[in-house]
Amino acid sequence: MKKIILSIDGMTCSACSNGLEKYLNKQEGIENASVNLVMANATIEYDEKKLDQEQIEIFVKKAGFRSLGIFKEIRLEAKGRQEKRKLILFTILALFLMYVSMGHMVHFPSIPFFNPHTNPNNYVLLLFLLTLCFLIYGFDILKNGYKNLIHKTPNMDTLVSIGVLSGLLYSLYNMYLIWTGNQELVMNLYFESSSIVIYFVKLGRYIDGISKDKTKEAIQKLVSITPDRAVIQKEGKERIVTLDEINQGDIVIARAGERIAVDGKIVSGFAHLDEAFITGESKPVFKESGDKVIAGSMNYDGYLEYQAERIGKESTISKIVELVVEASNTKVPIATLADRVASYFVPGVIFLAILTFFFYLVFDQSLEIALTTFITILVVACPCSLGLATPLAIVVSEGVCASRGILIKKSEILENTQKVNMIVFDKTGILTYGKLKISEILLFCDRKEEKLMQLVGSMEQKSTHPIAKPLVDYLEEHHIESLEVEKFENHAGFGIVGTINQKEILLGNAKMLNQFKIKNSYLKEEKRLAKEGNSIVYVVENQKILAMIAINDIVREETRQVVENLSNHHIEVIMLTGDNEETAKKIAEEVGITKMISNALPKEKASVIRNLQKEGKFVMMCGDGINDSPALASADIGVSINSGADIAMDSSDVILTRNNLLGILDLIQISEKTLRNIKQNLFWAFFYNCLMLPIAMGVLKPLGVSINPMIASLAMVLSSLTVILNTLRLRKVKQL
Repeated sequence: MKKIILSIDGMTCSACSNGLEKYLNKQEGIENASVNLVMANATIEYDEKKLDQEQIEIFVKKAGFRSLGIFKEIRLEAKGRQEKRKLILFTILALFLMYVSMGHMVHFPSIPFFNPHTNPNNYVLLLFLLTLCFLIYGFDILKNGYKNLIHKTPNMDTLVSIGVLSGLLYSLYNMYLIWTGNQELVMNLYFESSSIVIYFVKLGRYIDGISKDKTKEAIQKLVSITPDRAVIQKEGKERIVTLDEINQGDIVIARAGERIAVDGKIVSGFAHLDEAFITGESKPVFKESGDKVIAGSMNYDGYLEYQAERIGKESTISKIVELVVEASNTKVPIATLADRVASYFVPGVIFLAILTFFFYLVFDQSLEIALTTFITILVVACPCSLGLATPLAIVVSEGVCASRGILIKKSEILENTQKVNMIVFDKTGILTYGKLKISEILLFCDRKEEKLMQLVGSMEQKSTHPIAKPLVDYLEEHHIESLEVEKFENHAGFGIVGTINQKEILLGNAKMLNQFKIKNSYLKEEKRLAKEGNSIVYVVENQKILAMIAINDIVREETRQVVENLSNHHIEVIMLTGDNEETAKKIAEEVGITKMISNALPKEKASVIRNLQKEGKFVMMCGDGINDSPALASADIGVSINSGADIAMDSSDVILTRNNLLGILDLIQISEKTLRNIKQNLFWAFFYNCLMLPIAMGVLKPLGVSINPMIASLAMVLSSLTVILNTLRLRKVKQL
């Protein structure tokens, strides 16, 4: 299976996106298609043996839309001066048209040359020419409406097109009769209605376009934070190149005041870098040779030469943008309600309008009244607000999350997070910083400490476990050369095994000793060190225990606040760790966790998660290591931090790029407010249609309440505006 994201042109409402999505999912070879109205793209999984991109784009065309190719970046469809001028011009024309056609009704002075009573032919000709201008202005609406009707995917444009063309044809017929002498029909023209409907639809789209762009700004800022050009060093010479010209392994130069162009590793120089956009750290971070740099970081004060490692789509920024875009293309469960309604809504409205039209004719109403009611129903029922209700809220929330260092892989997480009633935390690297240090070394042999640590550091250089870092750092701090390690094996949850100088070296916890049937005579020492909050590493050579190394960690400063907030939120908290009970208990007490599970192997962690789910718990798991990946995958929601192992981040649903647990509280708050906002949007969208449709049908005429097509089109705009303004409130969710 292969996945592509295509930019789609021509979608104007949820009926468009739903129709295209249904059409694509019916095609042989397409496994799954998801269409996003706000982002104007489609994510398509397909069998590359049966289809290719060109064939898929043909499907898009047959459905009545146009593919603009691969979705490369988030395009802000900012309204240019020309479009703005066009809107201003047609606003003036609309006002003039209203004055000419309706001014006499409110006793405004009429223009003698275009007076409907004294110069009816001039009056009719003027209305026709002005309407012709509006038809040209709204030709895209009429074209899309026709195409979508032909392709059996009627949408908002279809409703508008039928209504506008019905009024136009009726007016043209009456215009012919007027010009042939029947001048009493001069008040039976609907040119102005057709024109004003088009104007309000265009105005609504202009407002929609601006609001949609605002929802993408936070993501766009991530894209634009990297520089367009950079300086690379080749063959002793400096060259200015574009980012596309940088290859892996190139040496890139960053001077004070310049931004880092690509992810890489410093090979020369030192400087303070601002990485706040990724890490959230407000203070500049000191970087020197050997340290990693992230594209977009600002070099404050030094000269750096760094080797390009991750470029283009592989860079941190690109990965973040890709995750956000893919997440916004998935659908939250509540969106299925709007999708289901929208798919039946447009055909239902057309049927209702036709039924009402004939009802009025049958019950001796004039053709004029029947047609006016028909057009009003079609216009007032345009499902713009219904189409924007869910996707706009999701994109806004995705942008808010991205700006706060919370990357969500699937938008359904925004709905599901508010269901969480239990959060399971790993200890090392999650509740603690994972910045381990050696607190004590107990020797049980006659070797010197440095010789013993040479064995340990050499072995741990091949390990990815957080506990390996302080042991490897010992070699660097004491300038000790590492030894060659052979037959290296990683035993997840236990330790590591390897051969140095033809001797088997084993490093691990007490369970490792049991697995290899090694007698442990130092349980008393282990218990003492564990009580002090240490993790224990045994050093074994040829089945003999040489030493015990105690390693300690630092608790995150925000951990206690997070645990207290979750408890106040009625969410249970559990610590789940592979560490020994004494160490786990000390950390749990320090951060305020009352329930913990220690000595858990990776497969046991996953089993714990599944058992909690069987008890009816909706579980969020927070972990960062390779040993956490099974549990992250098993949890209802898996959360990893950016400094965690790649497999942990791949297994999780959410990545906290700022390595701060407060992101969990932010995510819960955003989730609650997003779901509430979507429900409000759907309520107003449904309420609007439930209220306006009966009025448009004339049900309330006996009470003196009725509307015409122009008022209907204005009401449609106001409905969409209500949803837009309500959704944009999500941008103001307070950060914890």
